[in-house]
Amino acid sequence: MRLWLAFSTLFLATLFVFRAPFILLQSGALSNADSLKSVLHDTLQSDAPKQSLLIVAIDTASVKNIASDVFVGGVKTDSFVSPVLQVFPDHYALIDGVLTFRGNHLRAAPAFGTCTPSKKKLQKVWAFQTAFGTSNKGRSKNWGGGAGWTGQPALVQWPDSIKNLMNLKPEFKTKPNFVEVVQASLDGRIYFLDLETGKKTREPIDLKNPVKGSLSIDPRGYPLLYVGQGIPEYGAIGFRIFSLIDQSLLHFIAGKDTTAFRSWGAFDASGLVNRDTDTFFIVGENGLFYSIKLNTQVDTTAKKISLAPKTIVYRYKVSGNPHIGIENSPAIYRNLAYFADNGGSIQALDLQTMKPVWLFKGNDDTDASLTIDIENDTPFVYTGCEVDKQGTSGFTYLRKLNGLTGAVVWEKPYKCQSVLGSSPVNGGLLATSVIGKHHISDRVIFTAARAGGFNQGLILALHKSTGKEIWKYTQPNFSWSSPVAVYDSTGKAYLVQCDCAGDMTLLDAQTGKLLDKLSLNINIEASPAVFNDMIVVAVRGQHIYGVKLQ
Repeated sequence: MRLWLAFSTLFLATLFVFRAPFILLQSGALSNADSLKSVLHDTLQSDAPKQSLLIVAIDTASVKNIASDVFVGGVKTDSFVSPVLQVFPDHYALIDGVLTFRGNHLRAAPAFGTCTPSKKKLQKVWAFQTAFGTSNKGRSKNWGGGAGWTGQPALVQWPDSIKNLMNLKPEFKTKPNFVEVVQASLDGRIYFLDLETGKKTREPIDLKNPVKGSLSIDPRGYPLLYVGQGIPEYGAIGFRIFSLIDQSLLHFIAGKDTTAFRSWGAFDASGLVNRDTDTFFIVGENGLFYSIKLNTQVDTTAKKISLAPKTIVYRYKVSGNPHIGIENSPAIYRNLAYFADNGGSIQALDLQTMKPVWLFKGNDDTDASLTIDIENDTPFVYTGCEVDKQGTSGFTYLRKLNGLTGAVVWEKPYKCQSVLGSSPVNGGLLATSVIGKHHISDRVIFTAARAGGFNQGLILALHKSTGKEIWKYTQPNFSWSSPVAVYDSTGKAYLVQCDCAGDMTLLDAQTGKLLDKLSLNINIEASPAVFNDMIVVAVRGQHIYGVKLQ
């Protein structure tokens, strides 16, 4: 049985025809995003038409297994309806680059631009050495430097007007076509590098705590950085928002929240900003989903940016699932957010009401971020689980779900293995899938760890409609790192895949044929990001690498 959402939501859909983004700029009395675009006019792209609210049916049969609460400003409320239409635009960012884990709100764009791989070769162009261990006294050096899972950098081409506001080194403020690499490290620092050369563009931000996940840059071109903390070594554990004008801390979300049912306060997820509503969304390993109205204010004359955050929290329990920590990054289509937890429960959450729409009970821990593909205006969600709760041997279940109903379109099990115990190294799906586009628009590509052999992996191109294998590539060494599809100007696709032996592999994404392999010498858990021909990835050693696709 399905129950339609409350009339109040339908009413809001017609009431809020115009949705101002509620962003205040103190210089020149600017009051909305269009005015901001006039300040940043040099590189901002034109905006897409506003999207409408999705009115979907609540699957009461599945949602009855969720006990949920909503807190507004820390106070539990019986009902909630957003005062603005909380609908994501189809186009995530107003500036060029890869600004969040997997590039956009669908988690489907880890590469920006096009490549020109005439030689079909990978060439290491530069290497940057990080520190080893955090800077606080009494630190533990067990986490080293470089980056771990998911560890994707952001690649951002700043508008000239914003470059002039920030504390960049002078040579980079005037450098043509400058793209900045922003990489969080297990050594507790956030590094800023030049994409072309690997040189430092400014001094790092020192968190004094290891970061395992992937950071985000504001998609509106604002100098704002969003980053979670993976390991508690110094001070409070949680999530932080920094100004990239002067690298000051603007906001801190405490991971140890008395509202939460789980006390572990890490944030491995990479957040998303709805640029139309000035709202930030993030999930935590404490099992909470956060919706934060930022109330951003920019003073271009004083070179200041400030926030006045107002927080809404969604808390839940799923019957039969005690493992509620969320390590993947939320994926969002219009007003529906999708995420999974350590017990394998997958939810669709309506951001307009902060109520679950459907629940899918998976088979095991699901840490790989969900990806969304749109077919005839219907979102479809691709997902897969690890082998964790199943024991040392089990299956990763690769699935396609209907994003409106949670119904399974197809399911493909693949046998995988795991190492459990005090130092677990799980198999199954830890890599986020590739949603094929252009010449490979008929397929989704998964990478399964410890599949086909204990230390091996499988890269699987499956048909979007049926789940049937198009091709399969057996890796000699498995991957937690997510694959990345890059495209040339004709739409031909190439696949970049890093693995636990430190190899970066280049495949023809149409056929699965091996084209080239480059050794970076040590385990690569982090996921690469790509800007045109340049690939950036950090390894579990002390290095961040720039690799050119020739």
